[in-house]
Amino acid sequence: MGAINAVTGLSVEDGIAIVTINYPPVNALSHAVREGIVNGLQQAIADAAVKAVVLICDGRTFMAGADITEFGKPPKAPWLPEVIEAIENSNKPVIAAIHGTALGGGLEVALGCHYRVAVPAAKCGLPEVHLGLLPGAGGTQRLPRIVGPEKALEMVTSGAHVDAKTSHAAGLIDELVPEGQLRAGAIAYAKKVVAENRPLKKVRDLNDKVEAARSKPEIFADFRKANARKFRGFLAPEYNIRCIEAAVNLPFDEGIKTERKLFQELMGGVQSAAQRYVFFAERQVWKVPDIGDDVQTLPIAKVGVIGAGTMGGGIAMNFANAGIPVTIVETKQEALDRGLGVIRKNYETTAKRGKLKPEDVEKRVGLLTGTLELEKLADCDLIIEAVFENMAVKKEVFGKLDKIAKPGAILASNTSYLDVNEIASATTRPEWVIGLHFFSPANVMRLLEVVRGEKTSKQVVATSMQLAKKIGKIAVLVGVCHGFVGNRMLAARQSQAQAMLVEGAMPWDVDKPLYEFGMPMGPFAMGDLAGLDIGWSKETSTSSTVREVLCELDRRGQKTGAGFYDYDEQRNAKPSPVTEKIVKEFAAKAGVTPRQISEQEILERSLYPMINEGAKILEEKIALRPSDIDIVWINGYGWPVYRGGPMFYADTVGLANVVAKLKEYAPKLGADFTISPLLEQLAAAGKRFQDLK
Repeated sequence: MGAINAVTGLSVEDGIAIVTINYPPVNALSHAVREGIVNGLQQAIADAAVKAVVLICDGRTFMAGADITEFGKPPKAPWLPEVIEAIENSNKPVIAAIHGTALGGGLEVALGCHYRVAVPAAKCGLPEVHLGLLPGAGGTQRLPRIVGPEKALEMVTSGAHVDAKTSHAAGLIDELVPEGQLRAGAIAYAKKVVAENRPLKKVRDLNDKVEAARSKPEIFADFRKANARKFRGFLAPEYNIRCIEAAVNLPFDEGIKTERKLFQELMGGVQSAAQRYVFFAERQVWKVPDIGDDVQTLPIAKVGVIGAGTMGGGIAMNFANAGIPVTIVETKQEALDRGLGVIRKNYETTAKRGKLKPEDVEKRVGLLTGTLELEKLADCDLIIEAVFENMAVKKEVFGKLDKIAKPGAILASNTSYLDVNEIASATTRPEWVIGLHFFSPANVMRLLEVVRGEKTSKQVVATSMQLAKKIGKIAVLVGVCHGFVGNRMLAARQSQAQAMLVEGAMPWDVDKPLYEFGMPMGPFAMGDLAGLDIGWSKETSTSSTVREVLCELDRRGQKTGAGFYDYDEQRNAKPSPVTEKIVKEFAAKAGVTPRQISEQEILERSLYPMINEGAKILEEKIALRPSDIDIVWINGYGWPVYRGGPMFYADTVGLANVVAKLKEYAPKLGADFTISPLLEQLAAAGKRFQDLK
């Protein structure tokens, strides 16, 4: 094989030129790859003996997209649209041979080829939307011409990977070749194209499917309406839709101009910057500076969970999903039966939706064993306590576990606030104790805060991080403090929400700007959803807060049909006159004259104290990086990914602006409020959280 450059080779077999890309790990479309394709193609075209060209990749995949390390740098020729144009304008047929994934720019290259063959395990997709972008090298203009606008809309706005069989049925793949025989199959197909004198099929010239949609604008109206909730706040899905509309309504070259314009708008905008930042932050989060590859992880073959309630059941499901057997301990048979019943029901619901096979339900339920005896956990490699959030209760459990668990077993607490060091002090082996804070519902939420105690061993930390990956979580390593990262910052927001209630804002006034900011719901709607009676007790209730009074009136949230809001049968919320009266009474009792609070003040007083708390968390080294804090908030609390997390958002606002506003609001932020010295230093130096290394 002749080498064209460091990543591309060219060989000729029986009149078919094979251009092979080898740029591990995923054959990303770097400058060298782009150059190699063009040069290989030019050589093949210049060779009279060559009748057709096969474009194929070595390694585990076809081209899996752009080289994101080149993002933000000046493009070097040939840029991707030029590469695709060179392929499309070749006077000899070019066949893309696809295995692994043809994603983003990789699929755009394949769409520039005259024909496409793939093995059955291959997948195709345009996932740019996940980075707040759209396919910028003709993908939005060529795809609807080959699969039709409806399928194209679905693909570009979801970024989904479409399997080879579906791609073949849609016309995206021309022929499937047997697994493991891609090279031979592609050469055979190329020979067939030559022998049958097939035309040079340019996707850009296929107009039947887009013309058929031209008289049906409802395709786009219906699609927008059906996905309005899912796309709320995001620019990229809407821009992708506009590009498909352009493909339907404009000539190809005009559509390309629209695609380019909208791509550049997104690329230069804050949303895509935020989504690209999150992409890298999710990879960074696994790196723990003082734990290298030399730290051996421990095998976890069997897990114990103490508590079969909502949290315990959800935690157990994570391990069963990963094929790890779980022993669940409860104190009463009734509670155990109920917990196991809920787990089965959850699995059956998933199966009804077609996301699980009935036999998988039985397999997973079969991995769960219920017991009333703590002693049955003696052979577990990891034991997770998910009992009531009370230090005395947790210490009692850990004291018992210390005597029961085998040497080398990891003892974990699912505490969401409490001091893991104090919990560990109830054992003779604090180095084996760690916090694993799952978020509710634990079988759904991606986030896992891994809480490293003072004495937790590196091996236990490394094992916990690795295990999180195995059960499909995104783990963030945090230190010990009240509420760790997420709940500590949440408390800063909650205290302001309560304060503004007394100053004259109603719950719905506070919730609205936060919802419009992109949060799934505001703090009061969130309280109603979770249940206002969490941590509330009728016996000790003193009518000292609005929440207590609501609970005393049996307004405990959505489950009772009323909380801060009133709810109808479908659980739709509407402002409540009862709550309004209670809030006004509290303001009168406090001697406060209610005032109109602007949406801007509500937003700033909700978010800026959180950012300040995040800065303190960094000062205290509770979190390793600002981006780790952002990952907590995006995956645990529904912070909109297109705003990049609270610390990234602070950078976009400007830290000097955040500090100035905190100083302005200081008299209203409570007697204990202080501005983080780190936040002030960064602001004074004109720096960002992202500049912290």
